[in-house]
Amino acid sequence: MQNLSVSGCHGRMGTRITQLALEDSNFIVKTLLEHSEHPKVKEPISGISVSSDTTALMGCDVNIEFTLPEGTLKNLEACIENNVNMVIGTTGFTQEGIEKIKKASEKIAIVFASNMSVGVNLLFKLTQTAAAKTGENYSINISETHHVHKKDAPSGTAKTIAELAEESSKTKVKNIESLREGEVIGDHTITFESGEDIITITHHAKNRDIFAKGSLVAAKFLENKTSGLYNMQDVLGLT
Repeated sequence: MQNLSVSGCHGRMGTRITQLALEDSNFIVKTLLEHSEHPKVKEPISGISVSSDTTALMGCDVNIEFTLPEGTLKNLEACIENNVNMVIGTTGFTQEGIEKIKKASEKIAIVFASNMSVGVNLLFKLTQTAAAKTGENYSINISETHHVHKKDAPSGTAKTIAELAEESSKTKVKNIESLREGEVIGDHTITFESGEDIITITHHAKNRDIFAKGSLVAAKFLENKTSGLYNMQDVLGLT
């Protein structure tokens, strides 16, 4: 059983992760963190108080992070100080921020993934396979749609798809189209087109539970790990 912390607990993702963790006998939800300026920062969840003080991480085994890059990097330092492993689903990091996460993984164990969904990680694997087989004979295009609240574009998931496709095909992705519409959870499509055919791989997220559940799977994966940088491919045994 792991003592769990959830950052951004009153956010869209944090709320659902907290609810699912409370229903999971593998976790004790010990700490809930929220930004000090959030309007609900003083509002408890299921009787658990919410804090903006990172010293509340003391005694936790793992912290799940779906916030903004600045907040995640701040909490990263606190997790190192308190020897707390991390699951990081935050996207939009600069290269400098990514390097800080890599450096931190020398001291704590971290699952860092642009998308925690089991289905999307299968999409990643399928992308690698298709790109390796089609190679330079096909042009590659990616499209992604998210809700209007999402701040980064292209999405972290789309960037990962592009990186995997380019690495496996040895050719550049022709275009990434990003749309922000309504309350779309997340749609991603990659197409491989030749003069003779089109191969299309698509993932559609019906609700946020796929990401929340995936993050809890990642947290369980980190149990008894003391350091190292992992992704969801490692968690799911797809590497």
